[in-house]
Amino acid sequence: MKFRRSHTEKLAPDSARRQGNITRLALTLLGRETAIDFLNSENASLGARPLDLAIASEDGCASVEAELGRMTCRQPGAR
Repeated sequence: MKFRRSHTEKLAPDSARRQGNITRLALTLLGRETAIDFLNSENASLGARPLDLAIASEDGCASVEAELGRMTCRQPGAR
């Protein structure tokens, strides 16, 4: 069996780490379907696709983490 080399550019190690971390966090907080939708859809609050932001830089990843926190945190006194 022959394998062909991929012509797509591979992610840098830091970018791949951020991608994995933000994906795991989103899956944990939102569940599979909602996480996939969130990470891959344009987000008005962030001004971009969250996954693209997280991969691009540490600051972008922090922004996505903060947005996930806003989405999932409960109001004070709520049960």
